[in-house]
Amino acid sequence: MVANMIAAQVLLKPDSVLGLATGSSPIGVYADLIDRYQKGELDFTQVRTVNLDEYIGLGADHPQSYAWYMRHNLFDHIRIDRSNTHIPNGLETDCQKECKRYDRIIRSLGGVDLQLLGIGPNGHIGFNEPCGEFVRGTHCVDLSDATISANARFFESPDQVPRQAYTMGIMGILQAKRIVMIAMGRGKAQAVRDMICGPVHPEVPASILQLHSDFILVADEEALSLVHPVSEDD
Repeated sequence: MVANMIAAQVLLKPDSVLGLATGSSPIGVYADLIDRYQKGELDFTQVRTVNLDEYIGLGADHPQSYAWYMRHNLFDHIRIDRSNTHIPNGLETDCQKECKRYDRIIRSLGGVDLQLLGIGPNGHIGFNEPCGEFVRGTHCVDLSDATISANARFFESPDQVPRQAYTMGIMGILQAKRIVMIAMGRGKAQAVRDMICGPVHPEVPASILQLHSDFILVADEEALSLVHPVSEDD
């Protein structure tokens, strides 16, 4: 379903700006898009991409970096101009410099046409963690214990998980023309419920998506298990 939406976006606008996510949720989407490309159904030569985030301290060739993830799971398998793919530089030690650079890139592209999102068990989107405010622009974030624990499965041990990351801010995400989120599994159920049913609050960063005019949630039954259907009496 999500691959259909992305494919339609690219077909209707060949030079679309796609906001891309990493982690386990989008892998099936990327595999489907690769298959469509190999069948000659999609052309990515004009597509521009911006990724949500990157670990600080990991270079693009590190196997756990998101730059490596994107090459391995999508870019290496489709014809796309690598100069049109953008990911924060995890090796840049000047946080302010890198965040300003990335925000300039997003503005120069005219914003994102379709943003793909996952959701963390604590309600984070990108690496926008629960905190006291919605941070507008790209920023450096200290990863929460919950996020470190959730991502530890990709590393040999939890101690190897980076403690900081660069992430696109809430404004960059909300300015996307369309946002599509994937949520799978019971581990995401509470976050999905809080996102949909709770108040808009920075302690649940994903709750800000209630204010977006074109937000689509694609979820399985387990992820929706705590969201009760509306009865005729409600």
